[in-house]
Amino acid sequence: MAQITQKNIINIDDGIPTIDLSSITSLDHLPNTNDAIIDRNMAKLVTEVGDACEKWGIFRVINHGVPLEILESARKFFALSKEDKMKASRDETCPMGYSDEAWKQVFEFCGNESVVTQQGSHVFQVVNRWPESPAELREAAQEYGRGVEKLGLKILELIALSLGLDANRLTEFHKDTSLSVRLHQYAPRPDPEAMLEAGTHTDTGCVTVLAQDDIGGLEVKRKNDGEWIALKPVSGALTINIGDIVQVWSNDKYHSVVHRVRPNTTKERLSIASLFGPAYYVNVKPLDELINDQNCAKYREYNWGVFRASRMKNYGNKQSLERQEISHFRIIKT
Repeated sequence: MAQITQKNIINIDDGIPTIDLSSITSLDHLPNTNDAIIDRNMAKLVTEVGDACEKWGIFRVINHGVPLEILESARKFFALSKEDKMKASRDETCPMGYSDEAWKQVFEFCGNESVVTQQGSHVFQVVNRWPESPAELREAAQEYGRGVEKLGLKILELIALSLGLDANRLTEFHKDTSLSVRLHQYAPRPDPEAMLEAGTHTDTGCVTVLAQDDIGGLEVKRKNDGEWIALKPVSGALTINIGDIVQVWSNDKYHSVVHRVRPNTTKERLSIASLFGPAYYVNVKPLDELINDQNCAKYREYNWGVFRASRMKNYGNKQSLERQEISHFRIIKT
């Protein structure tokens, strides 16, 4: 993969930070800030990530080391006939696979086929449902999933260091990482404004890694004034969204970014969103190191597996399982 330089992105003026990861691409794990190996470049990188998390909740990364062949494979899959795509459709027994939703098509797979505990001892196995064609999609998807998982762990190490914690403080919750990868193809819409309100959301996991084509359409709400900012695509770059779990872990120091997709009026848009979360058995709460008399915990503890299961579409009989939001766990002071 060719290296991207700051010169390549000099015309990007949306204000959203772009962070160069070339100095850590070859590292398996990052050193702690008190280790002798840490240098000025690493300290600068940690500061950049911390500032981006606090001020924006979103940033781009370049020279990330993740292969992007999956974009072409996804394009071939969505070009198949409806009949061929439906052979890999998801249903009540399997939340992974293909679905056709209003103005977008989705193919979702799990980066590592994991167990989801829904309620008590009621356990579901998440199994991927792969299409027969294109033949290269499965291999490209699995390679991309491995790359995204490695990148996600590095991003969490940088976030931990930016919070003054040991590098492995957040990755210790990821011994059995939950990684859901969604390929999206958005249809053109003559009335894009009609779709914006319903699509406004935050992401539920730790971080989301987004790859996209050159059409654009992602809009983020700027934290300091609430203005909507259109994120401009950068060839070869990935976008990192901070999710709800990092917001809870940091006790609101960092916020999950509110975002939406504005449909193009004439062109289809392709994107790949990878929801990176902890093991399903992990209970999420503000980190003890960040809580004190002046900064009390702002959230009650919740289980990620139960939370995630409540959000999975068409997955089993969920009539007794309420769709959960992190606002349900916010502690209201009286």
